[in-house]
This record gives sequence, structure tokens and C-alpha cells, in this order.
Amino acid sequence: MRAQQVQGLEGPSGLHLVDVDEPDDSARVVIEVAAAGVSFPDLLLTRGEYQMKPPLPFVPGVEVAGRVRSAPEGSGFRPGDRVMAFTMLGGFADVALAEPALTLAIPAGLTFEAASGFVMNYHTAFFALARRGRIRPGDRVAIHGAAGGVGTAAVQVARGLGAEVIAIAAGPDKMHIAERAGAHKVLDAEGDWVAALRAQNDGLGVDAILDPVGGERFDQSVRCLAPEGRLIVVGFTEGRIPSVQVNRVLLRNIDIVGAAWGAFLGVEPSLFVKTQHELDAMIEAGVVSPIVGATYPLEEAPAALNLLGQRQARGKVVLTM
Repeated sequence: MRAQQVQGLEGPSGLHLVDVDEPDDSARVVIEVAAAGVSFPDLLLTRGEYQMKPPLPFVPGVEVAGRVRSAPEGSGFRPGDRVMAFTMLGGFADVALAEPALTLAIPAGLTFEAASGFVMNYHTAFFALARRGRIRPGDRVAIHGAAGGVGTAAVQVARGLGAEVIAIAAGPDKMHIAERAGAHKVLDAEGDWVAALRAQNDGLGVDAILDPVGGERFDQSVRCLAPEGRLIVVGFTEGRIPSVQVNRVLLRNIDIVGAAWGAFLGVEPSLFVKTQHELDAMIEAGVVSPIVGATYPLEEAPAALNLLGQRQARGKVVLTM
């Protein structure tokens, strides 16, 4: 089968399209991949900058959608079923393996392309906002990076939780994507978004901010929270991991919380199915509808990852087989 293999840790240029043996494991779901989501962890893996460092060579790809070729007895899956799965590795290939507990039936109405980017982004957004951020109906929530895969998912999930959503995206094109995702208000990341957020709630600031960007964006966000506001950290796409002056946390009575969905699944595995149940209700209500941006054939996986690295993604970036 075809697979994109990381043969050197120099970023996307270290990927090479190769022919390898198809994986086979009677204890896991074997999936004929139709589409694979392209995620920031994939980019970090190609650079050797992710917390997990698999030995070279390896096939990246944290999530896929496709049809079941085979599945363990009692898994609930049968050959031909349309599924989406969290694979962590191996998704950039014609065939991938997934644990039954991390495999889900594709909700009605979702294409393979939309489903391939659903698990990582929407489960992360729900965990970050509902569990870690404690979002309640009526909260005013700001979403950084609101035009990307995680950002568009977070806009929709926040709406599904009953929040008033303020999206922050850089430039007209990205602002349009955030508006399309369902944001109530969109601010230009290249403008004075700090003043706009601080003016919310009669000058107190916003109730929560979701930040997948880090760097300067994080530093400024600390100033924009209302008392008992929550700054939810989900990533560092800017590159710099920020530090916190904890006197600001103390004096402003705010929370800074981390939201590492994948790591938390090891603590509470039942979260996977529970989260999908909540997201299914949002899909049925018409609030959640994944936005697929650029699609690339498997052969062009390096270009897809470079799009993420250059922070040019609009919606979810997807590889098709």
C-alpha cells in the first residue's frame, strides 16, 4: 500500500511516499482510509517536536475516516461500516489501524472528508470548552485562530453550549471563515482585538478565551478576562510557549487551564464516547457542521503540512486517498 513515511526529522520535507506492507491486527479495527485529517501534532511529529517521539521511519496521521475492512469480534463494527477514528500514528496511508474504543461510526450527513477531521478537532474543542473551560449558557467566549480546524470547531461547539462567541482571525479571508463557522462577532487579529475584548461585559472582559496560538496572543489574552474568567490553552501554533506572571492570575482572580484531550483519554477513557454523544446532539441541532478547507491527494502531504506550518489553513486541511 501507499504511505507517507517520515524518514528524517526536518519537517514536511522529511516525508516520502513509499510502498509498505498493509497493517493487520486482529485486535484492532482495520480501516481502508478514504481521507485523513491533517493536524498540528502531525506537523510537530515531522519535526521531532511532539511529546511522543516514535523511532524513524514512521507514518504520521492522527485521525482518519474510511470503511472497515475487519474488526475484532464484539467491537460493534462490521466490514463496510463508515467510521472515523483517532489513530495517533499511521493515518497517512491507504490502510490504517485503530483501537475499537477510539473508533466511531460516522454521523449521518458527514462526508469522509468532513469526518476525517472531526475527532481531533471537535473532541478537543468540546473537552476544552465544556470540561476544562466550564462554559455555561450566556458566557461570552473568545476563540483565537478561529479560521483553522480547531478554531472553527471551537466556534461551533461554543455556540452549541449556549455561549456568545467572539471569533478572532487574521485578515478578511480568515474572518469570513470564522463568520461562516457561526461566530456572533468576528474581530481582526491584526487590529485592536484587545480593546474590543476588554470592553465586553460592561468593561470587565470576556468570560473565557480559547487559545491554540500561544506566544504574544496568550500574553495579551490574560488582560482580557473578566473576574473568574478562564484562559484555556490548547496549543502553541505561533511557536513560542508563553510563561505566566502569576501575580496577574492572583490579582485578576482568573484561571489558566490546559486542555490536552488526547492525554486525558488515558485518565478517563469513557470520555470518548460521552463526548461524541454530546456532539451528535449538536450535529442534529444544526450547530455543528465541519468546514473542510484545502484538500490534497496523499502524494502532496508535505504541502498540506506546510499550509499548517505557514498558518494559512482555512477550516480543516484533509488528505484524500
